[in-house]
Amino acid sequence: MSEKTVVVALGHKALGTTLPEQKTATRETAKAIADLVEEGANIVISHSNGPQVGMIHTAMNEFGKAHPDYTFAPMSVCSAMSQGYIGYDLQNAIRAELLSRGIYKPVATILTQVVIDPYDEAFGEPEKIIGRVLNSEEAESEEEKGNFVTETAKGEYRRILAAPKPQKIIELETIRTLANAGQVVIAAGGGGIPVMEQGIDLHGASAIIEKDLASELLAEELDADTLLILTSVEKVSLNKDTDNETLLDTVSVDDANKYIAENQFAAGSMLPKIEAAVSFASKGSGHRTIITDIAHARDGYREKTGTIIK
Repeated sequence: MSEKTVVVALGHKALGTTLPEQKTATRETAKAIADLVEEGANIVISHSNGPQVGMIHTAMNEFGKAHPDYTFAPMSVCSAMSQGYIGYDLQNAIRAELLSRGIYKPVATILTQVVIDPYDEAFGEPEKIIGRVLNSEEAESEEEKGNFVTETAKGEYRRILAAPKPQKIIELETIRTLANAGQVVIAAGGGGIPVMEQGIDLHGASAIIEKDLASELLAEELDADTLLILTSVEKVSLNKDTDNETLLDTVSVDDANKYIAENQFAAGSMLPKIEAAVSFASKGSGHRTIITDIAHARDGYREKTGTIIK
């Protein structure tokens, strides 16, 4: 692919939480994406789906409780719904922003399945909280079904899911074809729909794939030159929230690994972003990862700000 291919990983802030928030947030995000298009980059977008998939999961399962004739929605189906719902708002916002700048470039959302290993050790230690608050009876019922729950407050419980590592992107060639044709592509939303291969069949898995790791795999497989992770901070910091806090500019892979070993980054927050950055930068000559916020996306791409790992 073009040396200017950029995989942009959007965090929660880029999408909002509620339906009205998402409409507003995607319009602002579209401006950052259009800025990158104006820089001459081919753009492939991945995104988080935490609040959205939780909302869908809760709504579908509450509906199932109220209507016994309907089955409960499995996690893979909820993930697919979130990809369509988020992609709908995001692609329309980007299309409108590009047209307002006189740029005629198609935007497409690809329903993306990502293969996971059924023997991934993450299934032994699920950690991703999902869905509504449960009482003790509901929590016990979930455990009887083979699901995991955790107590989040006294007498309050929520389901938890495993976060296995992504192994393979099923729709990769479709994404590659559209990107090579100069289209803006939205793919692997929420880390992708988790599936397991059984012969020629794909079966949905009750899991959540870490979005940043799926974005790294996508960037690696597309041979992109840049993985741009847009999050809530302009730069990554060491010793965060202390008097010794230090902002990071350009960081080598070796130094990034050293900071990981020192537990400088919060698990489930900045840590997977740094791990993805290191993995991508390590797997190709000229690969770079930039971590910054949406407001500084263009300047980050130009290496005027953000934390650059290469």
